[in-house]
Parts: sequence; structure tokens; C-alpha cells
Amino acid sequence: MSAAQTQLAWDTMLDLGGPAGSPLHRRLAGALRAAIETGRLAPGAMLPPTRLLAEELHCSRWAVTEAYEQLTAEGFVEARVGSGTRVRAVPRAATLAEHARDARAAAGIRYDITPGMPDLAAFPARDWMAALRTAITRATAEDLGQPRWGGHQRLRDVLSGYLARVRGAATSAASLRITTGIADGVGLTGAILYRHGFRAVGVEEPCWRRLPRVLAASGLEPVPIDVDADGLDVDALASKQDVRAVLISPCHQYPTGVALSPQRRAALLEWAQRVDGVILEDDYDSEFRYDRPAGGALQAAGPAHVFLYGSLSKTLAPALRLGWLVCPPHWSGEMRGDALAPYTPPTLDQLAFAAMIQSGAYDRHLRRQRVRYRRRRRLLLDLVGTCLPGVRVSGTAAGLHLLLHLPAPVNTAAFTSRARDAGVSVMTLGSLRSVDVACDDALVIGYGNVADADLPGIVRTLADLLQSSV
Repeated sequence: MSAAQTQLAWDTMLDLGGPAGSPLHRRLAGALRAAIETGRLAPGAMLPPTRLLAEELHCSRWAVTEAYEQLTAEGFVEARVGSGTRVRAVPRAATLAEHARDARAAAGIRYDITPGMPDLAAFPARDWMAALRTAITRATAEDLGQPRWGGHQRLRDVLSGYLARVRGAATSAASLRITTGIADGVGLTGAILYRHGFRAVGVEEPCWRRLPRVLAASGLEPVPIDVDADGLDVDALASKQDVRAVLISPCHQYPTGVALSPQRRAALLEWAQRVDGVILEDDYDSEFRYDRPAGGALQAAGPAHVFLYGSLSKTLAPALRLGWLVCPPHWSGEMRGDALAPYTPPTLDQLAFAAMIQSGAYDRHLRRQRVRYRRRRRLLLDLVGTCLPGVRVSGTAAGLHLLLHLPAPVNTAAFTSRARDAGVSVMTLGSLRSVDVACDDALVIGYGNVADADLPGIVRTLADLLQSSV
């Protein structure tokens, strides 16, 4: 048996081989996924407890947990309290929306207003099918082989022009890499930075907690940097002597919704030049703006020091698992060859996205979505103003979520627990911080994947809970 294989306690051979530098949790998820897809792990089969599998593999329990969570999110396995983790018995053709709906119903959740999901019911299925037909019609025999590492040339050409037009990005096909999403692009960058001597990276506080975990898995220490009304505190970043990299969402910070001020944009670029550092720019929710003008990508002003990341998870659907990154010119050579293999999405999906951009269907879809989200945001704000008059609202200028600041002395953690008992799943701002701190907490309300007709019931439920809490 090779060193890259393991015979597990339930007699399933897993091949944990992969490109050099690929994290174990990603290789394990891939091996389990392959075993499920080929039928070697049948529907209903029990996976080992994370602790036992970690002992079998001589690795951390975290790596196994991350692999299981990824497969759960993809719908391959399901975890139930008291019965462990099993291969799902439902058909893989079931949609992401159906999986989410089933999970909510099983948990007694009627309304899920946690952030991070677009309107899945508004997915442009007809446009996507037309784009797929175009992709298949134009595909060559070579296109039907293994995906080209780093992305298909046609999508890189088309997307390069699109990013220059819409985001003002300084990019070319040579500097563009197609990935399976922002998290994978950030993880790939983190591994490369580690090989070049980087050991720490600044991260916004608060932020989407998955990205610091991804960077930590690459060997980098995430260093929290506070965010205020002007965005990331660049002076605080500059005071960290061992930090030469920072992950930031300058156009629409998650979860606060603030934009990095022009003064801090300039200061951040000056810092990167001074320390010969790099900026990892998550172009989060830049497509959806309501009360402020469009801000160009930070990368446009400092292409030599900025990696730019984007994806289709908010504009089309997370299930597509298609994203991209733009590399600074002198880093492009690091991102080629087999290191990109685990991060490259299916070729036909890439070609379909290229066709959708070229036909104008992608732009038209985004215009429709802006109208839809603007209307939904307005309805939500009107309901909050009527039913929750003592609640302060922030982070409304862009994106698919906003913050509700509950009046003192309401405990937001206890409030969200009671909300869940009432059938509403909601997230707190505090849950997105790296440490517990005594500061203003808030509810993070995602409205992207909420039906307009459900908003009155959601807000009335929150209002009733708040009234009984004060």
C-alpha cells in the first residue's frame, strides 16, 4: 500500500494523493467524494467519528472535521445528532435550494435570514442552459478532456475584459486564474505566500471566519485588525511589524457593510509598497450597490501588490463553484502547473460563463437582481422602521445583508437562541469576531434568499421577541 493510500477501519480504500502542497482536509474530502460518487460508499453508509478517523490518519481532528463539513455543504453526507455522519440517501440531482429547505424543516426553522446566500429562486436557468448549449456546441475534443489548470483560455480572455470594464481592474488573461471559489483562491495564495517566507496575515475584525481558517491551514497566522466607520484601521495594521500581508474587502466589508475610505485606500497601498507586502482583495458584493456610487477595485490602483478575488456565489449560485483571482505580474509564475489542479472548475461551466458574459445575459441578470434586491431592502427597512422603532440599522448601502443593533440591555446571543426556537435562524455580529469583546453587538440580517412575502412575518416575529426581552 502506498503512503498516499489508507485502509480505514470500515474497509474503504481512500487515495489521499494529490498535488504537492494540497492541504490534507481538501485531499480527504476529495477521496471521500470519489468513494461516494463511484459507489464504494453506498447511501446510508456510516463514516467514522472524526476523532477515530484522525487517529487512523495520524492527523489533526480539525482536518477531518473540515472535510466532513465540506461534504455536508455539498450534499454528499449528512450529520445527525446521535447517529453520526452518513452518506446521503437523496439523489445528487437534488438542488441546493432543496437541501437547504430540507435542513431548515428538520431543524424546525421556518425563516433563515443568515447572510451569505443570493436569491436561488431567481437563478437564470434559461440563460444558463442557453449558455451551456453554446459551450457544448463550440467545445473542441480537447475541451472535453481534463480541465486546463488555471482555467480555459476563452474564459480568461472574456473575464479579463469584463473585470476591466466593470471593476476597472488592471488585468490580462495571463494574470487571471480560474478557481472553484474565493476560499480556494485565498488558500492557494496563502500556500504560495508561506513558501516565500510569509508567516502572518492581517484579517479584518470582524469578518467571514472561513477565510482566516483557510489561511491558517496554509500555515499563516491570522492577525485581527479592527474595522471602523472608515474600514480597516491601516495604522493598526502598520504597527504589526511581522505582518506583510492583509486580507480585506474594501468595497463592501463583511459584515459591517462599510467601504474603505479614499484616505485609507491610499495609506494601504503605500503600506504595501513600503513593506514589500501584498494585499488580498476580496471583491465581496461589489455588484450590488444602492446608496453609494460604485467604487473601483483597489487592485486597479496597485496591481503590483494586490491579489483580486471574485466568484459567482452571490451573483448566480454557490453550487456552480466558479471563481477567479487576478495575480500581481511577478506572482503569476507561482500559479501554474499541477498546484492549480484541485482549484480548477469543470471546463463546460467555464465556457458557459464565458458565453453568458459575451451574450450580455450576465449583465442583464445582474441588472434584474439589483432591482429585486433594492426593492426587497426597501421593504425590509420600512418594516423595521414600523415594527422595530427602537432598533438602529446600519450597513444598508450595498450587498445582501444589513445590521440591526438591538437596544441595551438585550443579550443578542440569548435573543438569537429564542428566535431559533420561534423558527427564525439569525446570526449575530459577535459570532463573526475572533474573540469575545465588550462592544456593540448586532443581528446580521441576510435578505438575499428571502421571499418578499416572508419579510412581514420575519420582522413581526423579531418585534415580538424584542418586546418580551426588554
